Amino acid sequence: MSQLTSFLLVLSLCAFAPLCFSSKTKGGNLYPQFYDHSCPKAQEIVRSVLAKAVAKEARMAASILRLHFHDCFVQGCDASLLLDSSGSIVSEKGSVPNKNSARGFDVLDEIKSALEKECPRTVSCADLLAIAARESTVLRGGPSWEVLLGRRDSRTASLSGSNNNIPAPNNTFPTILTKFKRQGLNIVDLVALSGSHTIGNARCTSFRQRLYNQSGNGQPDYTLDQSYAAQLKTRCPKSGGDQNLFFLDYVSPTKFDNNYYKNILASKGLLNSDQVLLTKNEGSRELVKLYAENSQLFFEQFPKSIVKMGNISPLTGSRGEIRTNCRKINS
Repeated sequence: MSQLTSFLLVLSLCAFAPLCFSSKTKGGNLYPQFYDHSCPKAQEIVRSVLAKAVAKEARMAASILRLHFHDCFVQGCDASLLLDSSGSIVSEKGSVPNKNSARGFDVLDEIKSALEKECPRTVSCADLLAIAARESTVLRGGPSWEVLLGRRDSRTASLSGSNNNIPAPNNTFPTILTKFKRQGLNIVDLVALSGSHTIGNARCTSFRQRLYNQSGNGQPDYTLDQSYAAQLKTRCPKSGGDQNLFFLDYVSPTKFDNNYYKNILASKGLLNSDQVLLTKNEGSRELVKLYAENSQLFFEQFPKSIVKMGNISPLTGSRGEIRTNCRKINS
């Protein structure tokens, strides 16, 4: 399929989703200048602390970006994920998608501490995380965008929401798409936001079934390149090694680019949820091809989709609070 035909297909997919190519997202009560007077150095502080953390460990950028995603899919973008268990709160950190994998909380603590010093009780943890997600992308060579601000922090968490709402690596394509649609996101957002797997790592336990028992019949996933599978097996055995880490994009693992989509076309998407974008749906397949051919289109769509995701059910006005410590509600 030609690039033009692919592009026309994307336009048709967007026909009923006006935000697909919109440069302005209705942020409700969220707007980029929210802290211009109350904490003018807020974004600069986030950038500075995060840059040091990413310079120390490149993987941290992907970890922070993932936290924003896992936060927004549960109760909206309200920093509920950052709460530790305490009193009646059962932390989302213990859910299946987050246990032994969600990380970067210490870096967010450091950013929050610096913000509290500069502007006490002003910048929410939810906004801090939204800004940090943008900075993480930029620090690894990805696109930038204007972050809509004004979210407030929740006083609750939802372990069940975390277990049920966040797409899992072994979910089928229809299940993944349904989970995105529940959040008001569409197939274009799904494919563009999956592109964040251009950086970061996944654990052996997240894709082991593809190597040994994809459909419960003791057979591997034959949509995975078999020479790549043989490589993966050396450090992801049938049992043991659950926490062993593998690059999501083996070509340029710390650079935010479009190699993720090129890998999928070569049958070298690491997770089942990556590869099904090519094998299980025509619309997503054409988007994968489009972004593999044209990194500019990916770099234009990713910001639009992440801004849209960042606008899922924010707490604004007098709802929620501005936590002074992201790990616990104010007493």
